[in-house]
Amino acid sequence: MKTATKAMTQAATAAVQPPKAAKPKPAKSKPAAKPRAVAPRSARFETGTHTCAHGTRKYRVYLPSAIGAGVPLPLPLLVMLHGCGQTPEDFAKGTGMNALAEQRGVIVVYPAQPREAHANRCWNWFRPEDQGRDGGEPALLASLTRDMLARYGADPARVYVAGLSAGGSTAMLLAHAYPDLFAAVGCHSGLPPGAAGDKTSAIIAMKQGSPGRRLATPVPTIIFHGSDDHIVTPRNGRFVAIRAVETFPGLRAVELTRTVPGGRAYVRTSHRVGQGRSWVEHWLVKGAGHAWSGGSRAGRFVDPGGPDASAQMLRFFLSHRTTRKTRAAPPTGNAGA
Repeated sequence: MKTATKAMTQAATAAVQPPKAAKPKPAKSKPAAKPRAVAPRSARFETGTHTCAHGTRKYRVYLPSAIGAGVPLPLPLLVMLHGCGQTPEDFAKGTGMNALAEQRGVIVVYPAQPREAHANRCWNWFRPEDQGRDGGEPALLASLTRDMLARYGADPARVYVAGLSAGGSTAMLLAHAYPDLFAAVGCHSGLPPGAAGDKTSAIIAMKQGSPGRRLATPVPTIIFHGSDDHIVTPRNGRFVAIRAVETFPGLRAVELTRTVPGGRAYVRTSHRVGQGRSWVEHWLVKGAGHAWSGGSRAGRFVDPGGPDASAQMLRFFLSHRTTRKTRAAPPTGNAGA
């Protein structure tokens, strides 16, 4: 655990060289790794390469058994962006998302950031050229997403994106650059769009927090952040929530405090209209560091003692969809940093 935490600290911040992070505090009663159902043989975890005008990226894609079972409706599509120092395979193991996707009938694609793009496989969330629509990494990832929609006949109304750390920050940028494509976004231990514009400002944003910029289009958003995250301060999780809430008029905040049996306490703040579904959720996991909450020890950079971020994100995502009007009217206000 000590070696893995040190590796995560170095990988997540090598580009901006912040100070050494503290080791995430373990839960008082260390729970066993959450069991995940074994995928049936008819499900597939395939490897592919996508090339477009904005570059090339390899990826892994999980195709649930529902694809070959004659399901009449098109399946939802989820894009999962790994954190620094991770690979799609490691991210899939740690989050346990494939097993959940099998249960809910969801296609999951894991784009891979190569070392050629960043020495520690970080998504370049802090570079201006990788923050807007029709250019850089957001354009490449949007192109890959559209290719998955066409290739597997996924549901264009139910397309989602989530990520960890640099992946979470890029997920936010991607969702707000392409709100005509993504119905909801999940940000785990990340920063809001516009939080930084270069390596120097990234150091400050990660350590002190940054409110980022105002967002032009409402996108349903779920946020997870550890209260003891010393790599990306939890203030950034609150800023992500603030920016998301600003785009939805008339939301009411409802706060709930609970504890995972044998694990960590957490505070969930849901922003909704009346008693309806949440449009923005912010989960603060007490005592957790810079790691995926509720993850499996089969992967790295996880905190099994926290609430299950994968299950909660998937639950949140599937309650939202885009409309034909939204998909037919690409916005211009969210382009750029």
